[in-house]
Amino acid sequence: MTNSRRPRRVPPKPVQPVGPPIEVVIESMGGEGDGMAPGPIFAPFTLPGERVRVSGSGERRDLEAVLEASPERIEPACPHFGTCGGCALQHWDHTPYLAWKVERLRATLARERIETEFLPAFAAEPGTRRRLALHARQGRKDQARLGFKLRKTWDLVDIRACPIADPRLVAGLEGMRRMAVPLFEHPKSAPTLHVTVTDAGLDIDITGVEQKSGGLSADARMRIAEGAEAAGFARVTLDSEAAYMSRQPTVRLGAATVALPAGTFLQATPAAEAAMAALVTEACAGADRIADLYCGVGTFTFHLATVAPVYAADSAAPAIRALSSAVSTAPGLKGITAEARDLVRRPFLAEDLRKFDTVVFDPPRAGAFEQTAEIARSKVSRAIAVSCNPATFARDARVLIDAGFSLDRLMPVDQFLWSPHIELVGIFSR
Repeated sequence: MTNSRRPRRVPPKPVQPVGPPIEVVIESMGGEGDGMAPGPIFAPFTLPGERVRVSGSGERRDLEAVLEASPERIEPACPHFGTCGGCALQHWDHTPYLAWKVERLRATLARERIETEFLPAFAAEPGTRRRLALHARQGRKDQARLGFKLRKTWDLVDIRACPIADPRLVAGLEGMRRMAVPLFEHPKSAPTLHVTVTDAGLDIDITGVEQKSGGLSADARMRIAEGAEAAGFARVTLDSEAAYMSRQPTVRLGAATVALPAGTFLQATPAAEAAMAALVTEACAGADRIADLYCGVGTFTFHLATVAPVYAADSAAPAIRALSSAVSTAPGLKGITAEARDLVRRPFLAEDLRKFDTVVFDPPRAGAFEQTAEIARSKVSRAIAVSCNPATFARDARVLIDAGFSLDRLMPVDQFLWSPHIELVGIFSR
């Protein structure tokens, strides 16, 4: 029997008429880094105190002209700024820019009724970003187009410069353009090259290649390998599957040399990683036994193991294998035990945490709600949280505080330069 009910018609959204350009005064900055005028009206590339002319309709407008500029306005560092969707705030002087990020973090905590001591913020320098996700599109016969998405479109800016990136990434762009040409055998492919600077050279994991048609041909794979060799890349993988390797990509984490799995996560800048590791290790001074949860390949593990024995856990089995293999490269540590474990489905229970006095956790953007609830129930005396999402950090921090912890101090971390994004390290005790 067929269903005789007709599908429900969804009325189209009304199209707002586009009026003439208007002049507005920017009063503050919105959460995405756009200036905000009464209405509200949001305009990109504007600053508080500026009088600007905008066009369009609705809340999100386009900037036509800056009529009265803020004294905080500076010349952007990148020739692609304004069209590239990667950076939003290159036009703002660094001191007020960083202060705005810190105040946004303070306001996020305030929504959960959390106050604490703010340590001086870590701020990344230009030219230090060691990993990028570069979109590729079909271009000329011998070169693909490679870069970041244009603002408000799916097209991309074919970048030739990137002042946030490690110069070795920029130097590899031409080789990546040539290597990417064979990726477009299937017209539906929309590849992304996840590129990381390692001690052995550039490590590139490619995603977004159409697989339903059988994936790339043997000829295309051979041409990718030839392009990688010509460019001097250390390794190229397709969805973590080996396509080419001349040298095993490695990084130093504390005293250890870690052989990186394909597509593995690393902190965006080495200097931010070092600053966070120093604070986390200092906060663990005097610990008897440490649990390092969401440990990855050991960003903090090898530093912590200079203080006390460490139990490390992460859901990514390749990362755990890499961490375990690297232990032998760092003699003199207090001891490391590592386990592949899904901390959402199988968080360490309060009873499991009885053997630890200190817990370090560095979850993904979704936070660590399930694990935090068990830390709150446990007898752990110290917890150190590293977070890339202030909102989920504040949610999880509220759980710990309600259980008797205090958030003693916090360090803001700005390693995504000229974006609205900010990270942090928070130190809890009870």
